[in-house]
Amino acid sequence: MVLLRFSSVNHDNVYCYLRPATREQEAEHCCFALFAQSQTIICPLSTMSNHPPATSTDWPFVGRVIVKAVFLFVLLNVIYALLNPLSAIGKMSIYNSLVPGRARLPFGETPDQSYNLSLFQLDAMFASHKVSMPKAANEYWVLLVGDSSVWGILLRPDETLAGQINALSLITDDGKSVRAYNLGYPTISVTKDLLILSRIGGYQPDLIIWLVTLEALPAGKQLSSPIVQHNTDEMRSLIQSTGLDMDTHDPAFVDAGFMDKTIVGQRRELADVLRLNLYGVMWAATGIDQIYPEDYTPLQKDFEPDDSFADLRPPLTIDDLAFDVLAAGIDLVGNVPVVLVNEPMFIGSGKNSDIRYNFYYPRWAYDDYRTLLASEADRQGWHYLDLWDAVSPTEYTNSAIHLTPKGESQLAELIGEAIINQQE
Repeated sequence: MVLLRFSSVNHDNVYCYLRPATREQEAEHCCFALFAQSQTIICPLSTMSNHPPATSTDWPFVGRVIVKAVFLFVLLNVIYALLNPLSAIGKMSIYNSLVPGRARLPFGETPDQSYNLSLFQLDAMFASHKVSMPKAANEYWVLLVGDSSVWGILLRPDETLAGQINALSLITDDGKSVRAYNLGYPTISVTKDLLILSRIGGYQPDLIIWLVTLEALPAGKQLSSPIVQHNTDEMRSLIQSTGLDMDTHDPAFVDAGFMDKTIVGQRRELADVLRLNLYGVMWAATGIDQIYPEDYTPLQKDFEPDDSFADLRPPLTIDDLAFDVLAAGIDLVGNVPVVLVNEPMFIGSGKNSDIRYNFYYPRWAYDDYRTLLASEADRQGWHYLDLWDAVSPTEYTNSAIHLTPKGESQLAELIGEAIINQQE
C-alpha cells in the first residue's frame, strides 16, 4: 500500500492510499481528509476500482435529436419539391468549361465502359453538348436532328454525319464556316424530334437538317419514346401549343406526383446529372462516348415472307402517318429554314426481298410512304430531299439505317450540297 499526503490552500490535509492489484483483489484507491479546524476524518471520500463507472443513456435527449433530424429532412424535401430546382441543377455543368462539350447528346447503357449514360433531363443533356458554346460571328450553324442513324451507332464522333460534314470545311457565300452539330437521339419517333426541336431556338441555328424515316412516323407510336414519356409537362405544353391531335392524358406519359418531385423522389435524376458530369472527365481524357466492338451482329439480309408493318394494311393513308408532327416542328422553329430528308436505308436483295426491302419495311408500305411524303412536302412547300437509296447497300452495319463511316461520307457529300444550295 502507498500513502500519499496533499495540502490544500487552507492547510487542510488530504491523504490517499493506493493498493496495487493482487490475484485475490482488484486495484483500489481511497482518499480521506483531515480538516484543520474540526479535526474530523471523513473516509473514504471515494472508492473506485479500475473499471469505469456505468453510464446511462439519455433517451429523451436522443429522441429529441431524432425528431428534429426527421423534421429538417421532411422540411428540406418539401421546400425542394415546391421550388422544383432540377432544371436549374441540370444546367450546372462542367462541360464547355472544365471539360470539352460532348459531340452528341448523352446516351448509353454501359457507362463504366462508354463514359456515357441515358437520362431524361434535357437541360443536363443540352448543357453537356458543345452546341451550348457561344456561337462565333463567322460561323454558320447547321443542326442535325433525327434518330440513331444521325446520332451514330458504332461510329466515333468524327465519323458521324455531323463529323463528316465538318470535315468538308464548307464555306457559305458570305464567307462563314459551316459548323454541323449532332442532335440526333437513338429512338425512332418524330415526336421525340419535335421535343428536341423545341429546345434549339436559343442556340441561334442558321439551318436545320431533319432526317426522318417511315419507322418514325406511324401515328400510333408517337409517344413510345422514353424521353418523350418522361418529359410529360414539356410534351403536354407542346401538344397544346401546336394543336397536335394527341391525348395529353395518354397513359404513356409518366406523371410525377408531389413525392416524385422531392429529393427522395428525384434521387435517380439527381444521381444521373452528377454521374454525367463525373463521366465528363473520362470523356475529355479518351474521347470515348460509346462502346466500339470489334465484332457486331450484321444487319439482316434475308427475310420472312411477311408483309406486315405496324399493324397497318395497304394502302397507307395520310391519316396513318404523323405528318402533322412534321408540320408542327417546321412551324416551331420559325424563320430558321428546315431541310427535310428521307434518310437512306438498306435495300436488300436476299431471300424474300421481293416482299420486304429490309427488316423494317415491306415494299408496299415504304413505297406508299415515299409517295405520301413527297406529296405532302410539295403541298406544304417544304424543302425536301428523298435520299432513300443514296448509299450503297454494302455500307450498312448492324441495322438497315446505320451506316459505315464510308456510307456517312457519301451521305455527307449530298447533305453538304443541300447546305450550300440553301444559300442560293
